[in-house]
Amino acid sequence: MIALPPEKLDPRRDRRDPADLTAPLCAKVLIVDDDERNAFAAVQALEGLGHELVVASSGEEALRRLLKDDFAVILLDLHMPGMDGYETAALIRSRKRTSQTPIVFLTAIFRDEAHVFKAYSAGAVDMVFKPVDPFILRSKVSVLVDIYLRTEEAKRLAAHRQWLLDENARMQAAQARTEQALRRSEAHQQAILSCLPITFHARNVEPPFAPTFISDGVEAITGFPPERFVSEPDFGSSRIHPDDLARVVETVSATTRTGTYACEFRWRCADGQYRWLTDQGVLAPSGETGEREIFGVIMDSTERHRLEEQLAQAHKMEAVGQLTGGVAHDFNNLLTVVLGNIDILARRPEDEVKRASRIDTIRQAAERGRALTQQLLAFSRRQNLRPVTVEVRQLVQDFEPLLRQAVGDAVTVRLDLGDAPLRANIDVGQMEAALLNLAVNARDAMPNGGTFTICASLTEANDPSGLPAGSICLAVEDTGTGMTPEVCERVFEPFFTTKEIGRGSGLGLSQIYGFVQQSEGHVRIESEIGVGSRFEILLPMSSEPVQAPEPKPSIDEMVGGSERILVAEDDPAVLRMTVDLLEGLGYGVASAANAEQAMAILREDPQIDLLFSDVVMPGGTSGIALARAAQRERPELKILLTSGFIGDKGLVGGADHPILDKPYAAPVLAARLRELLDPPRRAPARRRSRGLAKSA
Repeated sequence: MIALPPEKLDPRRDRRDPADLTAPLCAKVLIVDDDERNAFAAVQALEGLGHELVVASSGEEALRRLLKDDFAVILLDLHMPGMDGYETAALIRSRKRTSQTPIVFLTAIFRDEAHVFKAYSAGAVDMVFKPVDPFILRSKVSVLVDIYLRTEEAKRLAAHRQWLLDENARMQAAQARTEQALRRSEAHQQAILSCLPITFHARNVEPPFAPTFISDGVEAITGFPPERFVSEPDFGSSRIHPDDLARVVETVSATTRTGTYACEFRWRCADGQYRWLTDQGVLAPSGETGEREIFGVIMDSTERHRLEEQLAQAHKMEAVGQLTGGVAHDFNNLLTVVLGNIDILARRPEDEVKRASRIDTIRQAAERGRALTQQLLAFSRRQNLRPVTVEVRQLVQDFEPLLRQAVGDAVTVRLDLGDAPLRANIDVGQMEAALLNLAVNARDAMPNGGTFTICASLTEANDPSGLPAGSICLAVEDTGTGMTPEVCERVFEPFFTTKEIGRGSGLGLSQIYGFVQQSEGHVRIESEIGVGSRFEILLPMSSEPVQAPEPKPSIDEMVGGSERILVAEDDPAVLRMTVDLLEGLGYGVASAANAEQAMAILREDPQIDLLFSDVVMPGGTSGIALARAAQRERPELKILLTSGFIGDKGLVGGADHPILDKPYAAPVLAARLRELLDPPRRAPARRRSRGLAKSA
């Protein structure tokens, strides 16, 4: 048997050296930017902080640096050749060692709400827009480095405390000296904690995560003294917002597996107000009982959340400003035409030909206004669709001649529709308008000619939008100039256009987007500069049999009648016009300005055959509610509703009666009335009026 030297038996041979609490902690800042000028500017702005600055010119170089060194914060440029900021951030977050390293994105172009949301989703803790303000950059980096250093200090203090406990167990003879060192350590720790604007804590790893220690800074944040948290184990968790509690418990509980955690939640303070708190911690063993506990820090992030909400609101207001500006521009042009021609008609007598021409110009301007409101309602998904089940392949084939005419002779139209049945429940007019808009856009993107292709197929897998496998995919492709990613992000915004002034309103694609969404479908775009664009319209497959489209009423003649009609309309001008029109068609007409008046007239006049009511009515009773109440008292009463804006989608969704969109043409109204008033097999026309058809 080989005897070991006496020193090999000394239990102190495994003793670890204590952490040096007096040694200054250092922090490294990684600057990732392919532009040397931007990197130099960042270095110049930060070198006064006294931290070590490391520059990487690409995402690949940054990842190599992260394999060797730990960094307090990473300043990452979003727009870089090769591996961009998003991809670099994803790889950084995928490594356990760097998953919690704060990333601040730097960008000069990605300023819109979608990219800001994408940046935060990628794991960024902040964004700084170029050109970088040195003061702002220093302030943000200083805060993040301070957090890093304080976290490192907390880890070092925990390690030092553990060392003291181990030394106490191993060296009974040095107990007095160990206790003295522990007191020095605690005094050092307390001095540090008292001057930091954050709260340190130690707590159990099991719910309700009862604190065993919490620094005095908690009172400044919450209004409650530290003793309250320590003496009442569930006090801290009891004041977390109910909507956040389950998430916080799940996140902190996972620390036993992951070793670290980070979460944000709302906490009800002593003043009754909720504040946002950021809680980060690490798992460490306890030297006294062998049980594990959590060491962490808590920061008040209410102000950051308030600034983020302000930023989001600013983006919303910018979008509203763009929308209202576009509407005002187009409608002011239309009103200029209408008012100018009306003024000329009122002031200057002209022959019948010129007078008819001016009336036709006014009508065209009004039709353009109606088309504009329909496009806006389509984008907002508030239009009143008339869906029928159609065979999509047949619809495209029937519409092909008009598409060829729209793209012109220089563009080749190719259809690849397959032979699988593709039945969808859609508004045929809206689908044709969508195809026509895409064809016109493709023509403009191919000034020297090209190929315009429409493909139809069934999806083979579930789509991320929620549509199941077996849904209809109608793909429209062109070989045009293509679009940049920045343009693709905005193409569905109303009034956004890259065309020259006067060549597009910017509403075509937004109309497609709204129509497809309202049809429970999804639309997406792929585009590449110099290659072309591809729009995919995804629609749910219908199991209903194909329906014949509704015949369009004739414009050349209007059929009237002698029945009695009650018109319920709150707008006096619209009411007068409607009454005049119906009386001109021979109907007996009664009118009401609200639902209450309409019900009173119905009860007094049993001769009324049909109720023609606006959907949106004053007094809290809609036209739909009026129609239901009227038919409860008069089951035989015919109902026709009208609306210029359906408002709440659930409102019209519950309607049991036909709806006529405003503004409606006189022949259309006349035809809808006869459809309701005549027997199933239409009776011979009672009255014909050609003059009204031209003037209405």
